[in-house]
Amino acid sequence: MDEGTLMISESRVAQAPVPLDALSALRHFGGFVLGAKPFAALLHDICLLAVASIPDVDEVSIVLIEDDRTRTAVFSGSLAATLDERQYDASFGPGLDAATTGSVIRIDDTAAATRYRDFAAVARRQGVTSVLASGLSLPAHVHGGLTVYRLRGAQSFSSQTEAAAVMFGTYAAATLANAALLARRDREAINLHAAMSSRAVIDQAKGIVMGYAGCDADEAFLMLTKRSQRTNRKLRDIAAEMVAAAVRGDHPRLP
Repeated sequence: MDEGTLMISESRVAQAPVPLDALSALRHFGGFVLGAKPFAALLHDICLLAVASIPDVDEVSIVLIEDDRTRTAVFSGSLAATLDERQYDASFGPGLDAATTGSVIRIDDTAAATRYRDFAAVARRQGVTSVLASGLSLPAHVHGGLTVYRLRGAQSFSSQTEAAAVMFGTYAAATLANAALLARRDREAINLHAAMSSRAVIDQAKGIVMGYAGCDADEAFLMLTKRSQRTNRKLRDIAAEMVAAAVRGDHPRLP
C-alpha cells in the first residue's frame, strides 16, 4: 500500500441492504446532507448504496486518487478490500485503470481473462466470476473509480448491469464532487486559521524582542529566524515559547 494512502474498511460486512431500483438510489443521493458526517463515512454510505441498487452485484469498492498522491478507498466488504488492496500494492488493476482513464473496464470471466491475468486469477480463487470497473467524472485534481464484483454463477455482468453501474457512478460523482469541494474548503479554512495564529504569535514575539533588545521589527524577526535555524525548531514554536515566558513574567531568553 502506498504511503499516504487512507484505507477505510470494516472487518464485518454490514447487513445486506434492501434492494433498490435506480430511481430509489437517486432519491437516496438527494437525501445525503453534505458536511453532516466525515467524507470517508459518506463514501462508505455510497458504497453500500451501490450494492443495494446495482443488479447482480455482491461487493463494491470506490477509490479516489487526489493529486496523484492521496488515495482514499472504501469497501462494502472484506472481499472487495482484499482484491483492491492487491491492486494498490501492485499499482495496477482494473479499478485503478478505470479511475485514471475514466473508462469502463470489464473482466467477464476471471477464469479466462487475458488482461489483468494475475489479478483475475486471485479474484477467481476468492470466488469472483466477473469484475466491472467504471471511472467517475470528478474535478480535474481527483480521479475516481467504482468497481463491482460478482460471486454468483458463471454468467458475466449484463449490459443492463453495466448501464446501472455507469448511471450510479454519475450520481455518485456529482455528490462526491460537491462533498470533496466542501472538504477542501474546510481544510483551507483550518490552514488559514493556523497560519493567522502563527503570524499573531510571531508578531508578539517580535514585539518582546524589540522591547528587550532595543531593535526594530526586521532585526527582531532576523534574530528569531536565526534561533529557529540554529536549534532546528519551527519559528512558531520559538515564538510561542517566548510569549509564554513573557506571560509568566519570566525574563525572555533572547535569540
